[in-house]
Amino acid sequence: MEVIGYARVSSVGQSLDVQLEKLAKAGCTRVYKEKRSGRQAETRPELQSALGYVREGDVLVVSRLDRVARSVLDLAKIADLLNKKGVSLRVLDQGLDTSTSEGKLMFNLLGAFAEFEADIRAERQRDGIALAQQKGIKFGRKKALTEAQEMRIRKMRAEDGFSVEQLAERFSISRSSVYRALQADGVAA
Repeated sequence: MEVIGYARVSSVGQSLDVQLEKLAKAGCTRVYKEKRSGRQAETRPELQSALGYVREGDVLVVSRLDRVARSVLDLAKIADLLNKKGVSLRVLDQGLDTSTSEGKLMFNLLGAFAEFEADIRAERQRDGIALAQQKGIKFGRKKALTEAQEMRIRKMRAEDGFSVEQLAERFSISRSSVYRALQADGVAA
């Protein structure tokens, strides 16, 4: 069994000292640390390294819950991964420890809340998209060309014999955008 620590602050100007001191007192033999935003676990390489390193029987220790996850959903994902690997999570400031029955209960509750939160968020998102579409709002990337530019491309191709590469360079667009403009009116590429 190994006790692994993880410390994080959001910006370069902040200090990890307080967290590192707590992790040392908790008996961490290895500490992963980083100065990055905590919005998504996937974008934090040191957290990913710590999660990849821990093995069955190990304990991952953090000073506060928000150091490892900024959302309940992220926390549930991390807790699930640790559970599958047989690794306990200990949160020093909140007194949570998934090696205890109470700690497991707390994380199961957090997992249920995370699922509920995700369902509610998805429902609100669907409602918002439907309302926006009713109001005529278009989703997706903005077209590279206006209708007038597409007509000009078709004319230059048909009447002046411009190649696809020449049109792409002239309009500063990709070849696929040229092909789409040509297909819009049924003109052969």
